[in-house]
Amino acid sequence: MNTGLEPEFSLFRRDEGGKLQLVDASDNLDKPCYDYKGLSRSRLFLERLTEALQPVGFDIYQIDHEDANGQFEINYTYSDAMESADRFTFFRMAAGEIANDLGMICSFMPKPDPKRAGNGMHFHLSLASRTNKNLFHDASDSSGMGLSKLAYHFAAGLMAHGPALCAFAAPTVNSYKRLVVGRSLSGSTWAPAFVAWGANNRSAMVRIPYGRLEFRLPDAGCNPYLVTAAIIAAGLDGIDRQLEPGEMCNENLYNLSLEEIAARGIKTLPQSLKEAADALEADPLFREVLGAEIVDEFIKLKRMEWVEYCRHVSDWEIQRYTEFF
Repeated sequence: MNTGLEPEFSLFRRDEGGKLQLVDASDNLDKPCYDYKGLSRSRLFLERLTEALQPVGFDIYQIDHEDANGQFEINYTYSDAMESADRFTFFRMAAGEIANDLGMICSFMPKPDPKRAGNGMHFHLSLASRTNKNLFHDASDSSGMGLSKLAYHFAAGLMAHGPALCAFAAPTVNSYKRLVVGRSLSGSTWAPAFVAWGANNRSAMVRIPYGRLEFRLPDAGCNPYLVTAAIIAAGLDGIDRQLEPGEMCNENLYNLSLEEIAARGIKTLPQSLKEAADALEADPLFREVLGAEIVDEFIKLKRMEWVEYCRHVSDWEIQRYTEFF
């Protein structure tokens, strides 16, 4: 299994009162995606991180400003699944320490700002033969997407187990403020809220760049080892059962109403950590393949996190209700 991960992160600093502020106050465009000025003015951190990653084997080929203010992404060449998970773990560690040295905070929190796009971590997927041939690629694919039957079955497995996969891919309370139905106030939220797939469709859970799959559900706060294991389990189940992914969706789902989406037979992904934990418990595949002990413990911990969140009294509640009645 080969995976290519796309980690997104946000850069902050704390003001004198301890509140989070953007590192660069001038990074304030309404739609800052690919903004050169925002990228350039955070170059000290980006350069130091790149210079730390390259000597240990990261083949970095792209650095860009993402859709939210103070949000960036560093892309590096794919590798086998275990090495990819190791590299992402190292990436987060290095980014956090370099930011700390510079008086910054590098956050992989899925949704640090309710009004801006969240931090995702898209997984690009392909299976390789022993001779390193991409088994997901077939140039004769009549759809023009360059996919083999094996790839279609694998994608169908991801679709069939999408709600349960959500628990591993979006494992925090905060994750579901990224996977919301609707559009980002900054203009683009490329986080999928629906179980759909399509050719180069960034509003779908599974996107087909060409000759490989892109699983867009995971966020930057996920455990890459658990997510990878769950992806393999779901995909191989699709292959074993010769599943088909259903009708392709090439529409921008953000522009459709919930009624229009439902009419197309497209289901909504879990909208809370509780719903995702329930979906994982209801799907027998992962207990069978990953082991009942780890899945049951994971569900237990996530339900505890949800209960703790529900019992927390937030600043929003204090401001709204203290003098309301």
